[in-house]
Amino acid sequence: MTYPFLSEEWMNEARSIRDKYADQVPEVAASIRINQVTIDVPFGDGAVSSYIDTSSGRLMMDLGDLDDPDATITIEYDIARAMFVDGDQAIAMQGFMSGKIKVQGDMMKMMALQTAMPTSEVTEKIAEEVKAITS
Repeated sequence: MTYPFLSEEWMNEARSIRDKYADQVPEVAASIRINQVTIDVPFGDGAVSSYIDTSSGRLMMDLGDLDDPDATITIEYDIARAMFVDGDQAIAMQGFMSGKIKVQGDMMKMMALQTAMPTSEVTEKIAEEVKAITS
């Protein structure tokens, strides 16, 4: 079954996938806490608040907001989906340069997120499974 990216159902399934492999994923070396406001969402009221937190050494992504984040990103839905589901990192630079991604706070922390995430066969498998549940 597939779910719209960032919907509550998608987030629950994505969390289950990450939890299934949690003991096999290398730790994230950098502590990064980012709130993300995704706009132009094709469901709900048109915006979704979510966050990424690696301060525990694991990637935590969920709906809602962190207190005292390093940065807050406002991003269009299609760009966020391409970055997080399709793994298209080139669109991040294009989105930032065109003003479709706005950053408030520590820009260095936001940029560190791109290189802080460990890559392994397991993380690639997680990415494939998340992509498979995304509509």
